Amino acid sequence: MIIHTTRFGNVEFQADDILTLPKGLVGYETEQYWVLLADEDNESIAWLQQVARPELAMAVVSPRRFVPDYNLHVSSRQLELLQLSPEASPYVLVVLSRNADQLTINLRAPILLNLQQRLGRQLLTLDEQPLQLAVARVDARFKQTA
Repeated sequence: MIIHTTRFGNVEFQADDILTLPKGLVGYETEQYWVLLADEDNESIAWLQQVARPELAMAVVSPRRFVPDYNLHVSSRQLELLQLSPEASPYVLVVLSRNADQLTINLRAPILLNLQQRLGRQLLTLDEQPLQLAVARVDARFKQTA
């Protein structure tokens, strides 16, 4: 399959690469189908690209890259949608945003993925996490992340 994106041009992927987020993402609740793309310039960043909307892609990172002791406190009910096996842990990503001259991450609304089932969900944590945590200054090309 090929999707046409405004950020990456034409991207080829397999149907198995599609992640289903049944409840979408905050602000994009109806957008259920996404693919995770590697960033060619920075191995710490990935991009969550919406399959049907070429202009919609979000930079994501592992929160533990910037907050090594990051822990999630969510209810088992919040995890049901992911269909995790009892021994499995979800893969956790957070959205990386540009805010003036800094890059920030949102630790309060992580994206949890069950990569085996290709399912995901963005959650609001039950504890107090920063909504915006500055992680780096931005250079003119938006490539510096740490």
